[in-house]
Amino acid sequence: MNSRMIGRRSFLASTAALGALALGGGTTGCAPSSRARSTAATAGGLPLTAVNRTGRHAAEPVYMYVLGVDPATGAQGHVTADGVFVPCAASDNGPDGFTDYAIPFRDSGDAAVALPKMSGRVYFSIGDRLRLKVVTDGNGRPALQYPAGWVATDPNHRILHDWIEFTHNDAGMFCNTTAVDMFSIPLAIRLAGTRTQTTGTLVDGGRDRIFAAVSAHPDFARLVVGDRLRVIAPGHGIEAGLFPADYYDSYIDAVWDRYRGTPLTVRTDAGTYTGRVTGEHLSFSGGTRAPASVARPSTRDVLFCDGALAAPNDGVTGPVAAILGAAFNRSTLLSHASQPVTDPARYYREGVTNHYARAMHEAAADGAAYGFAFDDVAGHASYIQDGAPTSVTVTLTPF
Repeated sequence: MNSRMIGRRSFLASTAALGALALGGGTTGCAPSSRARSTAATAGGLPLTAVNRTGRHAAEPVYMYVLGVDPATGAQGHVTADGVFVPCAASDNGPDGFTDYAIPFRDSGDAAVALPKMSGRVYFSIGDRLRLKVVTDGNGRPALQYPAGWVATDPNHRILHDWIEFTHNDAGMFCNTTAVDMFSIPLAIRLAGTRTQTTGTLVDGGRDRIFAAVSAHPDFARLVVGDRLRVIAPGHGIEAGLFPADYYDSYIDAVWDRYRGTPLTVRTDAGTYTGRVTGEHLSFSGGTRAPASVARPSTRDVLFCDGALAAPNDGVTGPVAAILGAAFNRSTLLSHASQPVTDPARYYREGVTNHYARAMHEAAADGAAYGFAFDDVAGHASYIQDGAPTSVTVTLTPF
């Protein structure tokens, strides 16, 4: 993976700050700190404006939450409406057991805040406030439970919500929309700075197109929650018993059979590697340092880009695993013995493929989406960055 990216892989794992935002439903520790407002995190606030253009939900209250980690202290917390980062504390929980970190939208239809230098997420909810709770982790530190809309027992399951991910630091602003876990509210980012960039905008009727495309496939239809409240990613569908755990197995078997006798070439920034299957492993040679062999993945490994396809930040095995993970999700391994395939017209053409990710890309105005964690391979993720940002706008686009 390109080191500049803050996609799902690096967003959750590359630093302690980003790693604090574990996949939903988990708790993440806040480094010990005072409750004093952080001057270090407040310096260099970037104007962030959120605009409600949903139309159908124009009369319902909309709330924004800026959650993340102060890089100066490692403390996890939230940003107040006046642009100040405040570490989380158990005392933040109210009588109902949940915090109130919401920044309400104004009557004008928008919300604004000066974004401190930090890494985190900007959540949005429509119609109700999110149920966020500060708990204590195994080390006795405050920890914030994030929404997990794909879990039926999560207190936010019936609340319409979604989020973007970002890192704002001395190097600039790095941000993306994401459907790695789920899709619900169509969000578009406009980043101004050395130039103006946008991502996340859907084609007209894009939200309906996504739900229709997922619903049309028998194996994926059960991923739609409620009356088009959200659609969850197929990996989480396996966990919830809504998606077949062996969905990719026949494709994986075919890939393993092919590359027992045919070499697979994988090109990375660190060199070009040639792989062949021996037993249950795909072993590579070439370059100055050969990557570790890759074990036969499971369907879950493919959809989560984890397990056998986990991408360590080692510059060798990591990029190879990422490229293989993308190729499995895009189903290009049987048709192309040289990876990565960069032409999106070649993606999702097999019967067994990630139709959830395909739906996200087909509905995107620029074709970019984060439909799975390795979707940044070959530059197809809904990610933008700027080294000298002046403002960022997130629009909740029409339903």
